[in-house]
Amino acid sequence: MHNQENEKRMIKILFTYDMFRDGFTELEERYEVTFPEEKVLSYEKVSEIIADYDILCCMFGFSVDQELMEKATKLKLIANYGVGYNNIDVAYAIRKGITVANTPDPVTAPTANLALGLLIDSARRITELDRKLRKERGNMKRGILENLGTNITGQTLGIIGMGRIGKALAKRANACGMEVLYHNRRQLHMEEETRLNVEYVEFEEILERSDFVSLNAPYTTETHHIIGEPELKKMKQSAILINTARGPLVDEKALIGALKNGEIRGAGLDVYEFDDFPSEELFELENVVLTPHIGTQTMHDRMEMAKAVTKNVIGFIEGDRPVNKIFCP
Repeated sequence: MHNQENEKRMIKILFTYDMFRDGFTELEERYEVTFPEEKVLSYEKVSEIIADYDILCCMFGFSVDQELMEKATKLKLIANYGVGYNNIDVAYAIRKGITVANTPDPVTAPTANLALGLLIDSARRITELDRKLRKERGNMKRGILENLGTNITGQTLGIIGMGRIGKALAKRANACGMEVLYHNRRQLHMEEETRLNVEYVEFEEILERSDFVSLNAPYTTETHHIIGEPELKKMKQSAILINTARGPLVDEKALIGALKNGEIRGAGLDVYEFDDFPSEELFELENVVLTPHIGTQTMHDRMEMAKAVTKNVIGFIEGDRPVNKIFCP
């Protein structure tokens, strides 16, 4: 018994980023935990030291590829801080017998809230008119036609990707009096559709019928550029695109063209095709709302994500609590 306890205490855990230590207290009390000395570890540094560690806790899109895993000769678990895991070669990890876990539960509500916020902001032109009011100060007229936005109550929201976040957004949209359509790899059971008050339609129909289209799908090779020039042309001219999922779901160049040419009314974006760097032309467009990948950026939610990582790690080692494992890429 004592030998087992000693073995567990000898387990070495490496973090690629140092933040929210309070959320990881239980790990530090039980195991040997290494945080970066200078806030963040580079890929090169992790490559140098990973052979000594049993568990890797990776954060903010840190790449865990085949090359890194080949050097990680003791690695048993990759605990991702976040719900998205396209930064990890999951298929290769599974082949090597490495478990991969993520933290979907704490991410759901804040991301759905942000998606709804971007939707309302884009519809009512809140940040656009805020900029205008600040610029014109007391000279801006009220009640003029050029300040008109669009309503959301009675409008149709099309959700592409009906996982946890998509379902949470559907509930919020229903509360705003919106009709909700959705498209997903697998159609939900009729009972769940009824409970969520949503209608399953094919992808093309989502584009054609929706006043707002929200992307909530994971990023895979199949979903790369799922919104491109052909899809944008199928959308209503009055439609608004919302993306809080992954940037490469959208062909950003095509989106810029559609926004410039009035092919769609606007967009609300929290993620961008090229990491977290919006294309320069997006900054010049008034009909797009931009946020710097803040889907889960509240103090409470980031702490909850840290606790979820801790739960995954301890559950994996001790077997005393559920682990949110990823079984397929």
